Amino acid sequence: MLGHSEMNAATTLALPYPRLVEGRFGSCTVLTDESLHEACGVRIAFTERTGGVSEGAYASLNLGRHVDDDPERVRRNVSRVLDAFGASEDVCIRPRQVHGNTVAVCRSAKEASAVNASTQDGADGVVVACDNVSTLLCFADCAPLIMVAPSGHFAVVHAGWRGVVARIAEGAVRTLREIDRVSADQVNVYIGPHIGVCHFEVGTEVSEVFSCEFGEDCVPDPRHVDLSRALRNSLCGVGVDESRIVDAGICTVCDEGRRFFSYRASGGVCGRHGAFAIKTTPCS
Repeated sequence: MLGHSEMNAATTLALPYPRLVEGRFGSCTVLTDESLHEACGVRIAFTERTGGVSEGAYASLNLGRHVDDDPERVRRNVSRVLDAFGASEDVCIRPRQVHGNTVAVCRSAKEASAVNASTQDGADGVVVACDNVSTLLCFADCAPLIMVAPSGHFAVVHAGWRGVVARIAEGAVRTLREIDRVSADQVNVYIGPHIGVCHFEVGTEVSEVFSCEFGEDCVPDPRHVDLSRALRNSLCGVGVDESRIVDAGICTVCDEGRRFFSYRASGGVCGRHGAFAIKTTPCS
């Protein structure tokens, strides 16, 4: 039985159960969790495509540097996101995503620049274990994940089907556990908009891998895979409490470009929305 001080500590460590609601910050419309921010100072955001300066297929808040958009427009779009959340470009980690399972770790603002440089060799996850350092990853059908520990340390992860199979989500949770010495069932997990099972058509060689690795319930038929269910099964397998996993429930292909970018829906020419997080130091 816990003593009084231990019970107070446990209460302090408990995050509110996750939820995602739409909010407006500066020119940016995002999905966020206000209760999380109030509890531990972490602001999470899955950006929508409105509020930027890009045009055409990239209109308007394209955050992807690797698409055929005007680099200056992309820079201005990223600045709008950072400004909306009081973040500095100097301490924003933006990895080159390669569909792998490398998770970079930043433990202080002083090392943010070096960590960002190292991720240009390829990384699909970033764990931030300090205040005032942000990270931004980009998406256009793959699954964005944000994980938050009770301390406010967090991870942002890019999980395409290869990343899911490579268990990058599990790796990020393990890293948070090791840094904070907390159990996985204390971590909140947010799954952002991504291609839904209704449109994620794959070859049987891929669906068989998912069925074998994550269970038959993530493969409703031999031609379709449910990335969200696979991620849930994967995370619960390492101790995450399923009630602490929330899914935006938005298929980027079904959205047809209204709020989010979709590589499949656009025929391969589109911008990228983002998953962003930062923990700010409270004002004294």
